[in-house]
Amino acid sequence: MTTSDPAELARIACRIRGHVVRMSHEAEAPHLGSALSCIDAIVAAYWGFLRIDPAKPLDPGRDRFILSKGHAATALYAALAVLGFYAESELAGYNADGGHMPEHPSPQCVPGVEAATGSLGHGLSMACGMALAQRIQGHDSRFVVLLSDGECEEGSTWEAAMFAAAQKLDRVVAIVDYNKWQATGRSDEVMALAPLADKWRAFGWDTTEVDGHDLAAILDALRASTRNDGKPTAIVAHTVKGKGVSFMEDDNNWHYRIPTADEVRTAHCELGLA
Repeated sequence: MTTSDPAELARIACRIRGHVVRMSHEAEAPHLGSALSCIDAIVAAYWGFLRIDPAKPLDPGRDRFILSKGHAATALYAALAVLGFYAESELAGYNADGGHMPEHPSPQCVPGVEAATGSLGHGLSMACGMALAQRIQGHDSRFVVLLSDGECEEGSTWEAAMFAAAQKLDRVVAIVDYNKWQATGRSDEVMALAPLADKWRAFGWDTTEVDGHDLAAILDALRASTRNDGKPTAIVAHTVKGKGVSFMEDDNNWHYRIPTADEVRTAHCELGLA
């Protein structure tokens, strides 16, 4: 299922946001704001760029998506369900005892999940290793890694960035969900992230900055990454934490807060899902 129609992609993003808000409420699980900020990047990657068949989740030559910011797992689980990897009704089992969708994902806990993530700073390293292995094996698989801005404070992220540039891993795309927040404060105040795009360029990456909620702009940036110039690609996506629900937007309380039933209904109304 692929589309480049921005209106259709926006409808899919609203549908996923609706699932994510409900899942947080029903499972009493946090990190809602972080999940909402990255959904547009996930939709652009899965619906407009990655070559993945839900009927063949373990195809050796498949493209791969790695959610390095694993605390936003609800966004990934919901996207995979809407894509048809499994029934959307299975999302009701998120974070349940004995269930298959833990709060932080593990490899193949459900079809389509490629890696155990949530210990920040690991996802890019894993993607680079996988990309090198795929190249050695003769595959042309693409790798999209979604990172948080906070994990760009991790040394392991920059070690992976240097490795990718040195090995000319031009099939690797890093999307940074730059929502300007982390658990306890503004990311640019906790550490000196800015100018973030310049840092990626200095590490040898083709780098662009986009509005992380402009689906057409994200798609353009993803497709430009296929230029095969020997450089990996970084997309610094400027986003809003809690995007799509007015009373959650840019409010870091929603890093940990759980929505009430009334707040779920209000959010669904705003998303056009009521």
